[in-house]
Amino acid sequence: MIRLILAMTCVLALTSCRDRGETATNNATATRVSSQNSNDNRSAKEVFGYIPAASAQDSEPVGGYARGCQAGAVQLPETGPTWQAMRLSRNRNWAQPDTVDYVQDLSRFAARLPGWEGLYIGDMSQPRGGPMLSGHRSHQSGLDIDIWMLPPDRLNLTRSERENISSISMRRASGAYTNNSWTEEHRQLLRAAASDPRVARIFVFPGAKVDMCNWETGDRDWLRKIRPWWGHHYHFHVRLSCPRGATNCEDQAPPPAGDGCADAQNWVNDILNPPPPNPNATPSTPRPPLTMARMPGTCSAVAASE
Repeated sequence: MIRLILAMTCVLALTSCRDRGETATNNATATRVSSQNSNDNRSAKEVFGYIPAASAQDSEPVGGYARGCQAGAVQLPETGPTWQAMRLSRNRNWAQPDTVDYVQDLSRFAARLPGWEGLYIGDMSQPRGGPMLSGHRSHQSGLDIDIWMLPPDRLNLTRSERENISSISMRRASGAYTNNSWTEEHRQLLRAAASDPRVARIFVFPGAKVDMCNWETGDRDWLRKIRPWWGHHYHFHVRLSCPRGATNCEDQAPPPAGDGCADAQNWVNDILNPPPPNPNATPSTPRPPLTMARMPGTCSAVAASE
């Protein structure tokens, strides 16, 4: 159903399709960072999904957000003065140093908001990045972060509590609007998150984007980085740009010009009044498994490193 809705949305909201959402990368750069492992047909998620620790290499994001890995990752501490990492059993609280710094910086801002003790941090990346055994297509290069919408009222959750507590949804009408759990503090947090120059994009459900467009009365530049995307109502997804000097990292193309508010409204309109299916639409085909042969060549060395 989501694919059908997205396909219909792409017909009417061409800007969204050009933006390509969570998984797009710069194709020119993707060609440059080509695979050197043409005969390695192992499943990439089976290679990276079971590695328990980071590589002893210099820190570097490799490849793209949805086809890459990370060398020399660092682990976000499970608990800090203004954050807690959630779902520790997944071992996905690893990232590049800039990403960990960003989380800590934003959590300090969050701790100053009324009713927030800091942030609950969801999935970042695996110890060496790469595709995961379950869940995300992105989060592969150590530059993606899921941040829970649930305002933390305490930061001393046990490991067991972190496995069982859940975030809360902010949407109503299938994401066309925010619900009563959405607050002024959520808007301020998203604005602070997007205003950081390290950020390339933040994904959130369409109704939240429209709400923030209507709320902002001053500088609107930060709104360009807030991108509507399906499913992001329990958390928002922050994506950082490639760090300076990371020559093997693939940046996503910049968001379209402007604040993106008209485009977000188109998403909402299509939720409320879905366009009829295109009878000439080509049926979607399942994506083939991502193999090591299709990964950037450097990722083999990252996976094999001590």
